[in-house]
Amino acid sequence: MVMPAIKALNIVTAAAFAVLFASCTKTFLDLNPLDQPTEAVYFKTPEQFKAAANDFYNKMIGFRPVSGSNIYNWMDWGSDLLNPGYGWPSLLNAADMYWNNPYAYIRGNNILIAKVAQYPGDYAGIKQYVSAAYFFRAWHHFFLLKRFGGVPVDTVVADVNSTLLTAPRNSRYEVTKQILSDLDVAIDGLPLEAAIAAGDKGQVSKQAAMAFKARVLLYEGTYEKYVGKTTDGDGVSSGAGSNGYDAGNVTKYLTEAAALSQQVMSYGDYSLFSGVDSLSYRYLFILEDAASNPKGLTKAANKEYILSSKYDYTLLTGNANLTHTGGGGISRKLMDMFLCKDGLPYSVSPLAKGYALMTDEFENRESRMTCITGAPRQKYWGFSSAYGANYTLANYLTVANWPSYINVSYPDLSNGGSGYGSRKWSSEHPGRNDYQESYDYPQIRLAEVYLIYAEAKCELGNGTISDADLNSSINKIRARAGAAPLTNALIAPYPSLTMLGEIRRERTLELLSENTRFTDLFRWGIAEQELNQTPKGMIVQYNGQPTEIATFTNPYTKLPSYKPGTYAFGVDAATGAVILSGPPAVPMTKKNYLTSIPQDQITLNPRLLQNPQY
Repeated sequence: MVMPAIKALNIVTAAAFAVLFASCTKTFLDLNPLDQPTEAVYFKTPEQFKAAANDFYNKMIGFRPVSGSNIYNWMDWGSDLLNPGYGWPSLLNAADMYWNNPYAYIRGNNILIAKVAQYPGDYAGIKQYVSAAYFFRAWHHFFLLKRFGGVPVDTVVADVNSTLLTAPRNSRYEVTKQILSDLDVAIDGLPLEAAIAAGDKGQVSKQAAMAFKARVLLYEGTYEKYVGKTTDGDGVSSGAGSNGYDAGNVTKYLTEAAALSQQVMSYGDYSLFSGVDSLSYRYLFILEDAASNPKGLTKAANKEYILSSKYDYTLLTGNANLTHTGGGGISRKLMDMFLCKDGLPYSVSPLAKGYALMTDEFENRESRMTCITGAPRQKYWGFSSAYGANYTLANYLTVANWPSYINVSYPDLSNGGSGYGSRKWSSEHPGRNDYQESYDYPQIRLAEVYLIYAEAKCELGNGTISDADLNSSINKIRARAGAAPLTNALIAPYPSLTMLGEIRRERTLELLSENTRFTDLFRWGIAEQELNQTPKGMIVQYNGQPTEIATFTNPYTKLPSYKPGTYAFGVDAATGAVILSGPPAVPMTKKNYLTSIPQDQITLNPRLLQNPQY
């Protein structure tokens, strides 16, 4: 969906959808307003179905009102990787827009689907848009599933007398069945990427629906394998129950996830964004126009996104402060997860240089590490204070010709932070201020499809996978990162490494801050183990001696880079790293794999039983 289409949608259909998505009320007069289209006169032409379907794309992220920003919702903040101290909701919610808004969006999908029966023309002319409605209905039900578990399945256009308003929750297994059924309809009716007209690029394709179905299958297959019915409740006193549970679905879902992802991988429409230089991974996420990066790359160079939310500086800005708040602080755990160039993690690689000097841990490392976080003693474009002074378009030069006002980057441990900051979403555009960044947001990209394939195959192989399967999938991602291929022989000498663990590591690194970390930990059944750890930052004691950063004075500020007094919990004796906070105030348990059903919804419908232990 290109920007002109979005702009036209805002003009043409805003009035229509004010009616379509309004709450149901009874009125004394049943007249069609003369100043705006209504359901009674709408959905008569393919163009009207298309305009209505176009509105669905504005509601993929954040579940906020269409006005304002919906470019991000969590970005994995508060996990064990970013802004340490888990931020997943763990207490009773009085109300929750992440319940209300998805159902409002599903209502719009249902309205379009229901109008097919009254459509006077040839169904072939609207099939693509109806199929998109099925896709997005599955999209929103999946969001609800991940957050709440079983929820009421909504496939009708309810009125105030509808039994749906007082319906109990469907089980997660029934919700999953509906999601997969809707995606089958979408896959059947959506066009291949190659068949989508140039002016409509960005609309959901058959491959996007296949990739999304693979995501759902992997999620539910592993959730049922590792968590099982633990979070279901009995459906009588709490939870949504386990109606429809089938132990055979684990293998069935994982098998289909592998098959679908392999099929998407076989199409030539998509390719990893690579071959630019070692910063390819960084450029991928900050593409706007030719001035947004030193290489002069534009969004046209990106063939990796299979489905994305589209933004444009002129027509639809992201309206989110991504450069200064979009990255978050990086934890010690994440820094050590990055690979060395030999393809091994830092904990076992012979290339690891330790931590004595502030630059040591950046030596011989994969490029995602330097793409995501700034290495000390380097210069970076950008207006963040961590990377130098502001710059203007006139001074936007190549990296070989740094102006004098761009300062060398040094870690800052004077304010209680980790010493590391993520710049994955930090703009390098000289003309962009906060809230003006307008990069497209990846909803589904090819790298994730590679990861789905590898994980599903390894799960089906009981922890084993062939080198050929690795080469056809995640080793392509590692090649972009400048890390050696993952092979069975590579990790065999190291008892601490497992193939499944390395595939999960690859997913963690590649999809950092793309809203996957919490739900990955939940479906793997290891959230308690990972999120209840004490978060740590930069190492200030190594081999019994202070590290360079512990005694360093910033030459620009003339102040110490490390102030021990700002770290109330001191330094970890085992690792020598600063401790960022104490244990979580509310420790993560299995209960927290699902959030609570909002209390206002239970008040309206007492048959919505609360999730267990809330």
